[in-house]
Amino acid sequence: MSGVDTRLQPRRRGLTRRQKRRLSQSAQYVLFVAAVIAFAVSADWGRLKNQFAQWDIAKEMFPDVITLALKNTVLYTVSGFVVGLALGMLIALMRLSSVGPYRWLAGVYIEIFRGLPALLIFIFIGVAVPLAFPGTEIVGGTYGKVALALGLVAAAYMAETIRAGIQAVPKGQMEAARSLGFSSARAMVSIIIPQAFRIILPPLTNELVLLFKDSSLVLFLGVTLEERELSKYGRDLASTTANSTPILVAGLCYLLVTIPLGFVVRRMEAKAQEAVK
Repeated sequence: MSGVDTRLQPRRRGLTRRQKRRLSQSAQYVLFVAAVIAFAVSADWGRLKNQFAQWDIAKEMFPDVITLALKNTVLYTVSGFVVGLALGMLIALMRLSSVGPYRWLAGVYIEIFRGLPALLIFIFIGVAVPLAFPGTEIVGGTYGKVALALGLVAAAYMAETIRAGIQAVPKGQMEAARSLGFSSARAMVSIIIPQAFRIILPPLTNELVLLFKDSSLVLFLGVTLEERELSKYGRDLASTTANSTPILVAGLCYLLVTIPLGFVVRRMEAKAQEAVK
């Protein structure tokens, strides 16, 4: 028998796909650890501590940073969310309406307020409205202005979220309700909208987190000392003390709210995915 027995030749074996993936992940971890070590070694921690971590300054911020600044931030956020949810529901129903002008008006509103920065909306509420309607006061003073400004911005996003949730409900639900004698309006309120809200609850909660951060724009409305929110409160103290510790403390207060809310959003999204499966 001529030729070389191939069984005696060494086989060339490369890395498997799983091994390549593990190797790539290991390389990424090594690079990340190296970057963290390089940052830790090169940073001047003494200067950072002097500028951002003065315990005496941070201690003087309590309890006002909680009882005043954080409280106002939460009030601004909740009021803006309520206004945005109510207006967003109306805009969403207009988008789904069979009446053409309603759909057109809703579409124009969404495109305008989704395209404009929130800062411009605050300036418009604080400057343009008083100029256009002299002597007119928005109910609630600063709190009412913030609720309106945040609500106008949030409504554009919530409207599209609510519309998508309503359209995600199977059409058979409406047909079954009509066959039981429900009117279209009653079926929408009693059956369709409750099911839609179970679908859109995670993105609505995420919108609440975004509004919580956007509440910092209240400073453009001109607030009193008692109406300051976290960002304004931190900046004022930073200017007074010539130190950035108040800004760091204000940022940590934001995280006290946004991190738990983010966890809630992830849990709701996971439960929604399990329900679909």
